[in-house]
Amino acid sequence: MTEDFNTPVNHEYGGDQIQVLEGLEAVRRRPGMYIGTTASRGLHHLVYEIVDNSVDEALAGYCDHIEVTINEDNTITVEDNGRGIPVGINHKTGKPAVEVVFTILHAGGKFGGGGYKVSGGLHGVGASVVNALSEWLEVDVFHEGKIYNQRYERGKVCYDLKITGDCPPEKTGSRIRFKPDAAIFTETTVYEYDVLKRRLREMAFLTKGLKISLTDMRREEDQPLEEGETWKPHVESFCYEGGISEFVSYLNKHKNPLYEKVMYFEGDKAGVHVEVALQHNDSYNESIYTFVNNINTPEGGTHLEGFKTALTKIFNDYGRTNKIIKDNEDNLSGEDLREGITAIISVKIEDPQFEGQTKQKLGNSEARTAVNSVFSEQLTYYLEQNPQVAKLTLEKAVLAQRARDAARKARDLTRRKSALDGLGLPGKLADCSDKDPKNCEIFIVEGDSAGGSAKSARKRATQAILPLRGKILNVEKAREDRIYGNAEIKAMITAFGTGIHEDFDVSKLRYDKIIIMTDADVDGAHIATLMLTFLYRFMPELIKTGHVYLAQPPLYKLEKNKKTWYAYSDEELNAILSEVGRDNSNKIQRYKGLGEMDPEQLWETTMDPEKRILLRVGIAEDEESDVDMTFTTLMGDNVEPRREFIEKNARFVKNLDI
Repeated sequence: MTEDFNTPVNHEYGGDQIQVLEGLEAVRRRPGMYIGTTASRGLHHLVYEIVDNSVDEALAGYCDHIEVTINEDNTITVEDNGRGIPVGINHKTGKPAVEVVFTILHAGGKFGGGGYKVSGGLHGVGASVVNALSEWLEVDVFHEGKIYNQRYERGKVCYDLKITGDCPPEKTGSRIRFKPDAAIFTETTVYEYDVLKRRLREMAFLTKGLKISLTDMRREEDQPLEEGETWKPHVESFCYEGGISEFVSYLNKHKNPLYEKVMYFEGDKAGVHVEVALQHNDSYNESIYTFVNNINTPEGGTHLEGFKTALTKIFNDYGRTNKIIKDNEDNLSGEDLREGITAIISVKIEDPQFEGQTKQKLGNSEARTAVNSVFSEQLTYYLEQNPQVAKLTLEKAVLAQRARDAARKARDLTRRKSALDGLGLPGKLADCSDKDPKNCEIFIVEGDSAGGSAKSARKRATQAILPLRGKILNVEKAREDRIYGNAEIKAMITAFGTGIHEDFDVSKLRYDKIIIMTDADVDGAHIATLMLTFLYRFMPELIKTGHVYLAQPPLYKLEKNKKTWYAYSDEELNAILSEVGRDNSNKIQRYKGLGEMDPEQLWETTMDPEKRILLRVGIAEDEESDVDMTFTTLMGDNVEPRREFIEKNARFVKNLDI
């Protein structure tokens, strides 16, 4: 049956056609509006929302310990020693306050009722959203020697709030246990320990003195035990009396700091509480993370602007006054002074206003003023008291300035050559004929052999091939002037069209997909890591906006009775062998490199959009500091952290050729 969509639908459209979703039904109908996604990230977000409420108690000065438990059945328990959710009657609704918090959207102590001065979470909808998206949720409140309890199923009250027992009179707080609804979270309901650990550790860093414990009660069936050993759950606790100063030390632990002590500044201005911690290291990358009421703001905002302005002005003023910057020399730029910096800017503000669709950028003008004022005043005093720190930082910035000038000249030279050469695209680039970037993709291939196969195999209209010769420069150990001096990296910059660093403009990207296609061996993995390091350090927006992919070439080709199968892992090969039988008539080929494939095989297994497997490279909001540390560990100068990383993670690697 076909339908003509130009013909008006003969349906009545009156008052009764406007639906009103009762209670929390709106949340269940459109969960993405409230938690972003119902995939793994949204599943873990439920935990953060409940923990955020406990952290708000800590920020208010009433809680110093939060315990999070992943139970054996993948349910979650969050318990704190705060004041406990109020159990008294809310006179506006005639219901106990705890029931109101869990069953009515936009109900809580965060809307000017005096419950909290500052708070994180989903603006007061967190508890009710978690309840709505759970198969069941139970809450216990410890109050005046009694334990109050209520249970909900898919957001609906199962029974009235009741007293279920006694507790010590001094015990206060709340305990919430919930089971995510598999009807909502259809992709997975299994919690990842490391994902929760990363976020809870960050919360502990941001809330000085708060202890957060994470316990995993699940035991893997094949988890071996020594004779006489009893199984114990995995427990970790995070508590940082130094707060964000310890956060900076943690982020810099695999780097070489320029000076020993982390700078820390704290103060209040115009109702905004400001904390800034920073330390320079000998790398060439800046790592700055900003937070508002413990909420990560990956796109920065006014608090970041205030920090950058103050840092640039105060260091330049000091450099001029103390003749480190000569009268005939230009001021140092913000980029020069931020080279090698690791910094945390954390503000607490009563009514945060966010900009943009994703609400990841702070817009309050008073935050800019407050950070600038507090940081400027205290940094000025600090530099006067610590002249050696000031000298080391300024000397590094002067070297950065010279390198940046050299890079600018190389960049200008590249632009002039491009203008003379017409399009100025790399000579070895086999470009596609379609000029609409949305339809186009580029394969970055290592070696002439693989490049030749890829050029023959490709769909010429939409697939471009850029072969690179050998391993590219490790940009983790190089400044921008060396980047522009490297032919292979320069070819990628020119082909992509976006420029790098301050010149970067994603609207000029010439391909919707950048696909890294390397051999499925150790060398191939190293080359892919070098390329990802370059993209992460110089064009991170390409990764964050989902334009970067890893091709997945097969490991094995199996032939039997004139039929062919391709296997992308040992498990897949074993599954195929189990299906077709294991005998001498199988001829199994182990691919050592892309160059071993003829163009037809390469197209069929790795390049055909209808059949290929691509892995998209992405960074979650709460992963960036860990991603930064991983690149430093794998690609930096220090060998010992790299060895420890390999030893720790080697057991997770499959199909390793040495």
